[in-house]
Amino acid sequence: QVRLVESGGGLVQPGGSLRLSCAALGTGNVVNIYDMAWYRQAPGKGRDQVARITRRGTTTYSDSVKGRFTISRDSAMGTSDLQMNNLRPEDTAVYYCNARRLYPGYGYDYWGQGTQVTVSS
Repeated sequence: QVRLVESGGGLVQPGGSLRLSCAALGTGNVVNIYDMAWYRQAPGKGRDQVARITRRGTTTYSDSVKGRFTISRDSAMGTSDLQMNNLRPEDTAVYYCNARRLYPGYGYDYWGQGTQVTVSS
């Protein structure tokens, strides 16, 4: 069983920065065992992937955040962070941490409770 706890959300002005952190609790070193990702969901919209870091360390980003957001993981701390720079009003959403491990025919998928990010002047 894996438990994910996000922190670091809040209100920031356009152009500002925030750093979200996801504490991954469970058996073993979760951030090394699972692919870690951040998703976001704006009001009235679906949940979309923002960034992902695989167990091998490969990172991918959505086009809307590429060059502004950076995903990382700290194996010693058991955390996965999302550094968000040059924030825009359209980045306003609830951000969710995700841990996923897929096997042939089955998989494991865990979610945090979400943290609100509001970008507004």
